[in-house]
Amino acid sequence: MSQMTEVEGRRLALSNLDKVLYPDGFTKGEVLHYYATVAGAFLPHLRDRPLSFLRYPDGSEGEHFFAKNLPLGTPDWVRTAVVPRSGAGETGRHVLVQDLPTLIWAANLVTEFHTPQWLADAPGMADRLVFDLDPGAPATIVECCTVARWLRDRLAADGLEVFAKSSGAKGLHILAALEPVPSEQVTAYAKALAVEAEHELRPLAIHRMARKLRSGKVFVDWSQNTAAKTTAAPYTLRARPTPTVSAPVTWEEVEACAAPEDLVFEAGAIVPRLEDHGDLLAPLTEPGHARPLPGADA
Repeated sequence: MSQMTEVEGRRLALSNLDKVLYPDGFTKGEVLHYYATVAGAFLPHLRDRPLSFLRYPDGSEGEHFFAKNLPLGTPDWVRTAVVPRSGAGETGRHVLVQDLPTLIWAANLVTEFHTPQWLADAPGMADRLVFDLDPGAPATIVECCTVARWLRDRLAADGLEVFAKSSGAKGLHILAALEPVPSEQVTAYAKALAVEAEHELRPLAIHRMARKLRSGKVFVDWSQNTAAKTTAAPYTLRARPTPTVSAPVTWEEVEACAAPEDLVFEAGAIVPRLEDHGDLLAPLTEPGHARPLPGADA
């Protein structure tokens, strides 16, 4: 059953608000309430970025599937962008979440929000650098923090302002704002640093993707900078056993992390964190913080 509501002048049909989406009892209505309350911080990280949705309409333990093209029934007022595909001349049309009504409409689909490292008006011109630190058991986010500190210092030595957030799953994301540069150059730079991290932090860090090599190590995933890839956006809920969030964290929290639960944040923790810290990743969306990619072609 759908419930009609109005959000900033847009009429929305919100469905199955009592449906439990997480094993701990967190409902779809609570998901929508979460996004409405964090929208002020969340929307700047989505704006002008073509979205990929990781949908889990039957709950976090149900089927997950990526949806990139426009969902059926997309309202005509939702802004969209044409995005190049990997095939020669192929394109797709993606959603742009530019405002609160679009955010709530998209959240009603039950989705994680994933963004590329470039804006819709400049496909493949990266304005972000990202490393996805992914621990292989028995390594955890605690070991990711050791790698993150090394990356922070190494990137700072190259003149980049560096930020961190939990992935909302097992690991940690490291980010920096860039002056727009082809994604291929960012990917090459990130891979070189991942190789350097593997050498400097041996045997903790690894830059190769093969899962059989990752046991007890932290995979420094440099490939997230590839133009065709997307990364979980700051503040998105994740399809995990509990409603965890990809949450910005301070470097003091990274330094102090002694157990995996130290950097696990569920939906209810985010508004208090915003009240205490503001948006720790706000500089990524503000003028004046972007830096040139070291060694980039002029």
